[in-house]
Amino acid sequence: MKVTISVIKADIGGYPGHETVHPDVVKVVREYLAEAKKKGMLIDFFVGWCGDDINLIMTHAKGVDNKEIHKLAWDAFVAGTVVAKKLKLYGAGQDLLKDAFSGNVRGMGPGVAELEFEERGSEPVLVFMMDKTDPGAFNLPVYRMFADPFNTPGLVIDPAMAGGFSFEVFDTIEGRKITFKTPEEMYAMLAFVGSRSRYVIKRVFPGPNNKVSEKEAICCVSTDKLSQVAGTYVGKDDPVGIVRCQSGLPSVGEALEPFSFPHLVSGWMRGSHQGPLMPCSMEQAIPTRLDGPPRVVCLGFQLANGTLVGPVDIFKDVSYDYTRAKANKVAEYMRRHGPFEPHRLPEEDLEYTNLPKLQERFKSRFSKI
Repeated sequence: MKVTISVIKADIGGYPGHETVHPDVVKVVREYLAEAKKKGMLIDFFVGWCGDDINLIMTHAKGVDNKEIHKLAWDAFVAGTVVAKKLKLYGAGQDLLKDAFSGNVRGMGPGVAELEFEERGSEPVLVFMMDKTDPGAFNLPVYRMFADPFNTPGLVIDPAMAGGFSFEVFDTIEGRKITFKTPEEMYAMLAFVGSRSRYVIKRVFPGPNNKVSEKEAICCVSTDKLSQVAGTYVGKDDPVGIVRCQSGLPSVGEALEPFSFPHLVSGWMRGSHQGPLMPCSMEQAIPTRLDGPPRVVCLGFQLANGTLVGPVDIFKDVSYDYTRAKANKVAEYMRRHGPFEPHRLPEEDLEYTNLPKLQERFKSRFSKI
């Protein structure tokens, strides 16, 4: 059976401030999707959250970029925004950057990750949800999942994975894309995706001789840049990602292993600082230390004819207690830098800064050295 899984997220109001979602807003959004399922538009759905972002996880048979599905998500977010405004939640509707739906939510504010594929005999799927960071936060873990044998033993011992994988990389500044094949082009790819503020991994495809078709993406990340859509800083992008697992693909454990290292990502307070990415459960995804540190939640499902069996709140596992402790230590270390780099992002990466106004104000007082 060919099924599509669409994960569409938006920040439509947090409380208090940017910390978490309000249950009344989640309730309205959930009721909206339940009605759509009753009408046969959706096979199944789950409404999750990470920090102040609501994530719509939907399965259907309409393919990616489907107008009906995208409008459903948009309308659900609009309905949730009405409640958010009544409650005077902070930033109510902030990710809805256009006045009306125009056929696709891409470029309108919400983040989107979608996969369409032939459902296998057993189809484990992981949905990752991040808060207080940008799409580049996925670069390191996705690379490790599909190209690092020190992370993924299957690259060495599973014949189906011996052909490697192909990575579709987006240049978010120039609006172009390129595909790299691993392992043969690994070093070249790393030269690009190591610059995570510009080059982001969008999709991953199987290599030759895999059990999964080379034409079916097995991983997808939302790469929407809110600052580029709005023309100014309106909040961090807070990306989502989908990863299929097992049988020629990384196992569930291999796909999760990269997150045992709380690597530094951009975002945190006002989208302008670097901090460790902390894996946690939905219940723990309330970033309050200077609105951080950045969080990642993972929900695990088994697909059964499009039905979402689950979720398992993966990072609730005590195995990640050590990672969370390390993330807190790194957060403490980075915070001690205050307004100085490397805690504050370099000037070219700042999305929320007073520096241009200050440069204009003081330009007459500069003199040549």
